[in-house]
Amino acid sequence: MLAAHGTTSVPTARALSFRALRSARPPSFPHQSFPTPQPGRRSALAPPPGLQFQASVSTAATAGRSPALRRLKNLLYGTSLAAFLGLGWFYATDTRAGVHEWLVFPALRWWYCDPEEAHDFGMRALKALWELGLNPRERGDMNGGILEVEVFSQTLVNPIAISAGVDKRAQAPTPLLALGPAIVEVGATTPLPQYGNPKPRLFRLPSQKALINRYGFNSEGADVVAMRLRKRVRQFAYAIGFGADDEAERKVLDGEAGVPPGSLMPARLMAVQIAKNKWTPESDIEAVKRDYVYCVQQLGKYADIIVVNVSSPNTPGLRTLQRVEPLTKILKGVVDAAVEVPRRTKPRVMVKVSPDEDGDEQLRGICKAVRESGIDGVIVANTTNRRPDPLPKGYVLPHEETALLSELGGYSGPQLFEKTLSLVQRYRKLLDEDPPRKNGDEPSANRDTSSPSTITPTETTTPRDHHDNNNPEKKEQQTLALKDDHHDHHRHRKVIFASGGITTGKQALEVLNAGASIAMVNTALVYGGAGTITRIKREMRDEMARGT
Repeated sequence: MLAAHGTTSVPTARALSFRALRSARPPSFPHQSFPTPQPGRRSALAPPPGLQFQASVSTAATAGRSPALRRLKNLLYGTSLAAFLGLGWFYATDTRAGVHEWLVFPALRWWYCDPEEAHDFGMRALKALWELGLNPRERGDMNGGILEVEVFSQTLVNPIAISAGVDKRAQAPTPLLALGPAIVEVGATTPLPQYGNPKPRLFRLPSQKALINRYGFNSEGADVVAMRLRKRVRQFAYAIGFGADDEAERKVLDGEAGVPPGSLMPARLMAVQIAKNKWTPESDIEAVKRDYVYCVQQLGKYADIIVVNVSSPNTPGLRTLQRVEPLTKILKGVVDAAVEVPRRTKPRVMVKVSPDEDGDEQLRGICKAVRESGIDGVIVANTTNRRPDPLPKGYVLPHEETALLSELGGYSGPQLFEKTLSLVQRYRKLLDEDPPRKNGDEPSANRDTSSPSTITPTETTTPRDHHDNNNPEKKEQQTLALKDDHHDHHRHRKVIFASGGITTGKQALEVLNAGASIAMVNTALVYGGAGTITRIKREMRDEMARGT
């Protein structure tokens, strides 16, 4: 329409301008004409014949050398790049690298305002990196032989464990084991799926390196977790040549692969924590017991240890199950279910207790239930409803962290260590006492009165021979190490795992020398990154060396 009136539209004008720019040519300028060389005459501008010959020879030599030089440069560049990437991979995937503590985890905390989102991303990333062979792992013999401990008739490479809550869905137990612990505990898992408490439900207190959580047992359910663990076992069976069918799975679970059926790694164990559904009334003990038994039936054959959680502060009424009568009934039901697990070796059973039920009568009642039910040990302890004083003493919390202290949920962090140490000492003493005997009963002649499972410097301790993993006789010994002895529970010394506030190697040694067999970490891993376990073990070795 506008063209009819002699006006060009804007798009048309732009197109014409673009074509004009493309068709434009540099303007021609007048130039000086040079004389045309005549035959037999040398131009005044031409170089002398000698120089012409030298120039042609030099050009030919340069042309001959250029491809070789380019190939050499490309080779050097490629080699340098490969070396850089290789060294970078070797560094970044080593748990000793400072990048994990000072870059990766701070970046996650900065990028994700919600701590739960940061944690979930971290677990997904760890699993993905493991599948690509890029996951952080412990290199070298960081255990050194002197850290070996005997737990449940199994020699473990060290006394450090990652407690439940890090891998709630059991999606990355193998990558977590690669970080250096001897035990990884996954879960907690409930019989049926449940969402847990509303978000936000995880809070950071960075100045204290502490956390407050009120997850409320968010779980995909025992069936889903069992399917995931079953897939893991079958992948392992296929990788070692057993195949991927039911028979291959049976061989691995029965120990024919020469490794524990839970961890699938020599000298290491995997624990699975179980809990009841939120809607199961705690007043109906039989219904509660059915919840725990169902979890054992679904998950027991994929676990080396079953952990019964009756102490979470985030499920209303759960802690009332720590009274003697209900706790004994529940634990007996779990032990009976564990004995029936369709596997030649049976999972051990432990109970996780609260740090807030710390009265003498409460502790005696729990220890009585432990003895009468026949379980194997106690995890001391869960998160606390209390709010401990800040560290160091006299420190004033920032305003935003002070406000977070009013959030409901369980508190975890370094401030719990002294409480954990005290409880370990008290539980060790009570569990080692002779139980009250009825009239006419005789003391048991088979009672194990061995000393606590401690680590002390010794010259007789020798490093593990890693070549033994290919020894059939050694594999058979490892297979039999987790033999079923549930009928002898009452005469075996109860095992204690210490959990709560452990952040250094010195603290780990303290709880071990107080009577624990294993020191567990969780919150320390959140703040310290993938190198936390390696650091703690290095500090333990240093402390032991100073003690010699």
